[in-house]
This record gives sequence, structure tokens and C-alpha cells, in this order.
Amino acid sequence: MGLLREVVPFLILTSTALTSGAQPYPEESIKKGATLFAENCTPCHGEKMSNPDLFNLREFPKDQKSRFINSVTNGKNAMPPWRAKFTPLDIENLWTYVFTGEKD
Repeated sequence: MGLLREVVPFLILTSTALTSGAQPYPEESIKKGATLFAENCTPCHGEKMSNPDLFNLREFPKDQKSRFINSVTNGKNAMPPWRAKFTPLDIENLWTYVFTGEKD
């Protein structure tokens, strides 16, 4: 019963945030993802996720998180796998950055 008292308010807050248009990810996670992206991904994907010659991550489908995680973890086409460099939390933070989009 104690756990239920802790979980229910969290679910209500999360649900309220999502339906009110609030950002579903913590700002700290977005910042960490932005830093990882700047340090590791900009050579190919460009600053602010936009390289017209390669895959534009600003247009990555928001409903395909598992595809993103798989591509970063295992590589895809010319992109090498990053599983040896990034922890699962790093990849999650990268997703939050891509999901929320770069602010101009």
C-alpha cells in the first residue's frame, strides 16, 4: 500500500504533464543529451541535428524511439555502433535531446 501511495501521485503528475503539453523529459537529461551530441555526433549529423547531406535528426519520427536506440547502439549503414562508448543512460539522454528538438 505504501508503494501505491508513492506511485499514484507520480502517475497523475506525469499524465497531467503529458496532456498539458509539458515536456515529458527532465531538462537535465536534455542537456546531457545535447552535450553528448555536440561531442560525438556533430561531425556527421551537424550542429543542432541538421546536416542536409545526411539523415536529418530534426525529422526523426518521434514514435520510433526503439529504432533510434537500436541504430545508435548497433550502428546503421555508415554509422558505427556506439554501444562501446555510450551507456544505455547516455543513449536515453541522446534520445531526449533528439525527441525534444534543438531550439534555434
